[in-house]
Amino acid sequence: QVQLVESGGGLVQPGGSLRLSCTASGSIVEPYTMAWYRQPPGNQRELVAIVTSGGNTNVGGSVKGRFTISRDSAKNTVYLQMNSLKPEDTAVYFCNLNFRDYNRDQNFWGQGTQVTVSS
Repeated sequence: QVQLVESGGGLVQPGGSLRLSCTASGSIVEPYTMAWYRQPPGNQRELVAIVTSGGNTNVGGSVKGRFTISRDSAKNTVYLQMNSLKPEDTAVYFCNLNFRDYNRDQNFWGQGTQVTVSS
């Protein structure tokens, strides 16, 4: 079993910054991908950014240029640096870890951390 622990959420003013972190532990199979999703109030969960074991990254168009995803493989930790935050970024942010085990995808989720952008 894999466990994900998230931190870094909170209340921030528009234009401000936050840094989310997520640390994984347990029976992790390499290579693995880590990602950040978010779920705005009343809306579906959506992919924000993803980083592969090799360090390749992709960031969603709505946050590209403002958000950066990174990972520290030695610590099994993924980060999401969020700059120039907007009210529409308000959501619960979830960490995800994915790997192949006997040719089957294994997905694990964090508990979620609230990010609120408001004056």
